[in-house]
Amino acid sequence: MKEITFDNAGAARDLFGHHNDNLARISEATGVRIDSRGTTLVIKGSQESVNLTEKILNQLYELVKEKFTIHPADIESAALALKKDHSCSLRDIFLDTIFTTFRKKNISPRNPAQKKYVDAARRHDIVFAIGPAGTGKTYLAMALAVAALGKGEINRIILTRPAVEAGEALGFLPGDLSDKINPYLRPLYDALHDMLSFDRARELIEHGTIEIAPLAFMRGRTLNNAFIILDEAQNTTSEQMKMFLTRIGFSSRAVITGDVTQTDLPAGKRSGLVEAEHILQNIEGLKFSYFTKNDVVRHKLVSKIIDAYDKNCKKTHK
Repeated sequence: MKEITFDNAGAARDLFGHHNDNLARISEATGVRIDSRGTTLVIKGSQESVNLTEKILNQLYELVKEKFTIHPADIESAALALKKDHSCSLRDIFLDTIFTTFRKKNISPRNPAQKKYVDAARRHDIVFAIGPAGTGKTYLAMALAVAALGKGEINRIILTRPAVEAGEALGFLPGDLSDKINPYLRPLYDALHDMLSFDRARELIEHGTIEIAPLAFMRGRTLNNAFIILDEAQNTTSEQMKMFLTRIGFSSRAVITGDVTQTDLPAGKRSGLVEAEHILQNIEGLKFSYFTKNDVVRHKLVSKIIDAYDKNCKKTHK
C-alpha cells in the first residue's frame, strides 16, 4: 500500500479527472486499486504495481501543473512506457511540441517510439518509419514538414503515395486526372487540413509550396530544398523505391512510411520498402524507426485488432 498527497488542489483535480476517470484508467492499466480522499490517494496492490502507479501519478501530476491536458490514450501510453523503462521521462515525450495547429492544438509525441522517430527525423536526412496503422507515422511526418516550412528550413513540402490499388483501371475512372488520383491521396489532405486552415492549405497548394501527387509524378525530377513524405511505401516496387530515393536533392529531407505486413502489390512482386529495409540499414545519415501494435495511438481496440489479425495470420501460415 502507498499513500500520496498532492499539494496543488487544482492540479490534483485535473490529474484525477472528471469523476476520477483518469484514476480509473490508471487503475485498469496497472492492476491496482486507487482510493481518493481529497488530494490524497491510497494505492493498493502488488509492490511492483504500486511502484509503477506512483511513478505514473507523479509524472502526470508534474505535467498537469504545466497545463498539460491528459487524454485517455496518454494514460495507456504512460503505463506502457514506464512498464518498459522505469526511468522514462513522460515530460520529455509529451511536452516536445512539434507544431501548433491553427486551432492552437499542440502536436507532440505520445509514446517513446514516437519520440525516437521524431528525434530521428530531426537528425537524419532520410528516415524510414515502419509499423502498423495508427502509430502516427504519417501524421507526425506531416507535422515535422509543416514546422520546417514555417521555420524557413525548407522551401516546399512534397507529399506522395503510390496509387497501386488503381492499377491499370486508373484510366477508366470518371473525371479528370485530379478526380482520379484524389481518393488515393485523401489521407494526406486530411492530415494537412488538421494542421492548417483550409484557406491557408489551399493557398500553399495553389502556389506549389505544398505538392500532393502520386509517386509516378516524381520520376525524372530532382527535389531540392524540400521536405518529402512518401506514404504507404510498402506498395512501392523495388524500381519505384530506388527512383524515389534518388530524386532527393540538396537541403532536402525525406520520411518514408509504411507497414510491411499490408502490401497491396501483386503476388510475387517484392515490396520496395521491404527491399530497402534489407539493403540500406548501414548507410550513414539514414535511419530506420520501428513501431509495434503497442505504439498505436488510436482507439485502444485498434491494437487488439492488429494483434488478433497477426495471430490469425501466424495460424494460417503454419
